Amino acid sequence: MRKLTPEVRAQLDKAVKDVLRTTRTPGVTVGLWAPGKGEYVRAFGTSDKATNAPMSPNFNMRVGSVTKTFTVTALLELVDQKKVQLDDPISKYIPGVPEGDHITLRHLAEMRSGLFEFMHDSDFGKVFLADPNHKFTMKELLDYSFKHPLAFKPGTKFQYSNTNIHLLSMVVAKVTGQPFNDYVKTHVLKPAGLKDTFMPKGAEFPAPKAHGYTDQTLDGSVVDATDWFPSASGPSGAMISDLGDLKSWASTLAKGSLLSPKTQAERLKMNPVGLPGLGYGLGVFENHGWIGHNGSLPGYQTVVVYLPAAKATLVVHATSDIAFQGKELSTLFAKAVTSVITPNNVYDIQMPKPTAPPAGPSATTAPKS
Repeated sequence: MRKLTPEVRAQLDKAVKDVLRTTRTPGVTVGLWAPGKGEYVRAFGTSDKATNAPMSPNFNMRVGSVTKTFTVTALLELVDQKKVQLDDPISKYIPGVPEGDHITLRHLAEMRSGLFEFMHDSDFGKVFLADPNHKFTMKELLDYSFKHPLAFKPGTKFQYSNTNIHLLSMVVAKVTGQPFNDYVKTHVLKPAGLKDTFMPKGAEFPAPKAHGYTDQTLDGSVVDATDWFPSASGPSGAMISDLGDLKSWASTLAKGSLLSPKTQAERLKMNPVGLPGLGYGLGVFENHGWIGHNGSLPGYQTVVVYLPAAKATLVVHATSDIAFQGKELSTLFAKAVTSVITPNNVYDIQMPKPTAPPAGPSATTAPKS
């Protein structure tokens, strides 16, 4: 990893600004920290297109599917407590799951269950696009998934699906006897020392914050999605955090500070996902050496990763989820930063061309096949 000299900082400024300008992203925050190499914390662009107010690294963030890392950590803590086993079938805890006797908790956490992504169901898409603030119930979301057949035999392939993580949150609640959000707050967020990270109960998104923009609308027009209610995302993508907490969480996640070494080793067994340089473990991925997760939901995209070889942490947050030439904005920014600072470990997700657009919004954006 290169040292963050004034020259390198200038190169980073240019790289980030080039992506901001080319993609017309309203705003972006970048945080990069590495012992002995320095730190780089910058915000570019505007936090509100109506007022042209500047971005700030002090804003709260909607983190999308980075939420999954907290949900799976909660499950893995229960593994350490011997309250569940990774190879338990989901049917042991939740009835009515298709092929539930053959889908294990491990399959769900590593995205190899074959269960259909409820956000790609056409009926879900119609409801969401008609009313982005519709309050989806867990049963409603699972029904969208369960009416479809499994895509493959459990454990044989990778296919990213929010359905998997929603089910794991139900397991955590069932086994602990506590509401899922309460359990995560007490047993994950508090031990990790995260004071500004939480799961919203509704559409609340406390200031300071940046506005987020999306084209996930009926007519494809771009709108302000800042205060949309992310009820469908829930335990897969609804959490709010800030730069300081995400910096801390990236290393906690990659090092397994809340888990036993044995369970963390299970978490970091990366299975191939069909994309170059990428693997997916238990609610976490490896992207060309960087360990962590990314996230997307209407208006926002995030990358939170840690590079063990350099003990480096990278957090990127963009205020739009509008793809540019088929690439996610968070990927483009993270690639630009890592191309400068860690040229041997360049973060990138080279997605295959989709055969058809999804029917609904994405609270995902880890690698999909």
